[in-house]
Amino acid sequence: MPIKYHSSTRTFHLYNSKVSYIFKVLKNNQLGQLYYGKAIKDREDFDHLFETNPRPMAACRYEGDLKFSLEHIKQEYPTYGSGDLRHPAVDITQENGSRILNFEYQSHEMIKGKQKLKNLPATYVESEDEATTLLVTLYDNVIDAKLILSYSIYEELAVITRSAYIENCGSQKLVLNQAMSMSLDLPDKDYEMLELTGAWSRERHIKNRKLEHGIQSIYSLRGCSSNNFNPFIALKRENCNEYDGEVLGFSFVYSGNFLAQVEVDTYNVSRVTMGIHPHCFQWNLNQGDAFQTPEVVMVYSDNGLNAMSQTYHKLYQKRLARGMYRDCARPILINNWEGTYFDFNEEKILEIAKTAKELGIELFVLDDGWFGKRNNDLAGLGDWYPNLEKLPNGISGLSKKINELGMKFGLWFEPEMVNKDSDLYRTHPEWALETPFRHSSHGRNQYILDFSNPDVVDYIYQSMAKVISESNISYIKWDMNRCMSEVYSSVHDAQDQGKVMHEYILGVYHLYEMLTSRFPEILFESCASGGARFDPGMMYYAPQCWTSDDTDAVERLKIQYGTSYVYPISSMGAHVSAIPNHQVYRKTPIETRANVAYFGTFGYELDLNKLAQEEREIIRKQVQFMKQYREIIQYGTFYRLKSPFEGNETVWMVVSEDKNTAIVGYYRPLQEVNQGYRRVKLLGLDPNKEYNISINNINCYGDELMNVGLITSDSSCGENKEGDSDYLSRLYILKANF
Repeated sequence: MPIKYHSSTRTFHLYNSKVSYIFKVLKNNQLGQLYYGKAIKDREDFDHLFETNPRPMAACRYEGDLKFSLEHIKQEYPTYGSGDLRHPAVDITQENGSRILNFEYQSHEMIKGKQKLKNLPATYVESEDEATTLLVTLYDNVIDAKLILSYSIYEELAVITRSAYIENCGSQKLVLNQAMSMSLDLPDKDYEMLELTGAWSRERHIKNRKLEHGIQSIYSLRGCSSNNFNPFIALKRENCNEYDGEVLGFSFVYSGNFLAQVEVDTYNVSRVTMGIHPHCFQWNLNQGDAFQTPEVVMVYSDNGLNAMSQTYHKLYQKRLARGMYRDCARPILINNWEGTYFDFNEEKILEIAKTAKELGIELFVLDDGWFGKRNNDLAGLGDWYPNLEKLPNGISGLSKKINELGMKFGLWFEPEMVNKDSDLYRTHPEWALETPFRHSSHGRNQYILDFSNPDVVDYIYQSMAKVISESNISYIKWDMNRCMSEVYSSVHDAQDQGKVMHEYILGVYHLYEMLTSRFPEILFESCASGGARFDPGMMYYAPQCWTSDDTDAVERLKIQYGTSYVYPISSMGAHVSAIPNHQVYRKTPIETRANVAYFGTFGYELDLNKLAQEEREIIRKQVQFMKQYREIIQYGTFYRLKSPFEGNETVWMVVSEDKNTAIVGYYRPLQEVNQGYRRVKLLGLDPNKEYNISINNINCYGDELMNVGLITSDSSCGENKEGDSDYLSRLYILKANF
């Protein structure tokens, strides 16, 4: 069992062959942090790692003891005001107005496996032997409240998950103002904080900053995890790169408001906290009431950022995503959105589908505009019944005709939204999130349904289930195209308005759970104006997500590169779209568009019938290529080799599990003049296997390719009239010789 409790020193040690996490019960019966990092040998006594010194101005716990001040002790789940004056993990207002807390150790339990979190997504195990869980119960006797800290460590991965459970066991009314999922005090600040930052159409760009005294944080108050900041941070040593060095990853399995914060005190202790953002959060706890926080997944690597990412990929691909498509290569699809927008009818859709079938595409997805009076974005959301003027045979008839072509059929929904020009809003205006006597802001001409109201969730479920059950649908794209504002629920009392934004997300999860349980054969893809809700919480229900509305190949290099820091290739929706690109108006070769999109779930987003026959033949070959290699691309081991954030070249590669096949993607967006010779060192190959390289038909052993490198030089001399131009890309296919 990879968790030890040493009773003589009251010390807990969670460890496997890769990572150790050590904390203990202090003399005040609270929990103190001792070590988190590379695996070390277990021992009975780690008390020498507990450091205290007398500090001027410190508030001390014991008379005559000037050393024991919580402000200068590394803790596991700190509170504010009893000596510790830094930001807390938990904050509770009591009936007398006090917010002073004292959660002391009461008991602990070790269990095999990993428990589910009620109503929340979380990582899981399929066998009890895969992980061990430690539950530490703390109690505050003054307010009769119980706090249970949960730690799970995976047997084969450098992964520790954390969450917290708070229960009011007494008669006093309590108000929970803040409940972070985890807190971790690190002994120094010699880290750089890496985050994935952006906006619509430029999501998850990599940003690094050196930790300094004070607070550095990322957050969302948008009601979704957002395309501005992803719910992930990493703390890496300054010498850490993709291949070497120490890094700590923190990923939040949640889709709503969040806070990821590092507070560095003036003694260089770094406090990492992550959880639901406390702003606009307030949870009343009457006797017997409880609150469960979402999960944080912590990953340790001493082999650089690639190793951290690969751990997240393995875990999220196999022990977060669920359902029949978790382990299946994803179908190649054609989506009509950028090909038609709202301007389509059944005939036009079938013509695109027929051409797609001829080219080998497997799934047709009908996007926005098929329902209600939806001819633009001003009307129809909420009315989930077919627009018979566009589709006289309804979705049932259209799906049947698509199936008769030999293709699967997929459908777009935006379940959480409503237009004021809709039958639903006219019937139930109180079902929208709107603050009384205040102006309500729209986004994309739409408003947000109150998913904290179970009646709303049930109505949308019944509406969607009717369409799905009457048709043959294999895929659903679940969109969400605006952030929250003027949040107020008509079904909550004044004192419960602080619950609404969290209960909204629980409502989204509940609808997902009902639909995926009833229709397990459907592949769900989440979407939120592209990547505004690309987070682990969504992956639990939808194993793939639309990575960004920006389909430009050059922009996608940065977006997909950054996304890969946490999320596996099998989770990234990536399509070849028309040119000029509809987001940046850039014209890139169809080969480059595909060479980028291959490293995702792959599909097309254009009107195939507007393409020349030559381009259709290129697409036919692209589809054949993806069918041949998609299992390796989507489920192989992914390596980042050159970053688009650091130069004019991007290189990444994927290696099959048996190391017999590797695919290297090389991209050089801008032509350069008279450049020197170039090569890139590969990773993950078998050093003793000889590989044939597709482009030049050269045979090289794995050790040569990893230590000498793969030559990637191109014709860049200005006098070479046949040299490569802008937006160059190449795929190198490496196959082991036998």
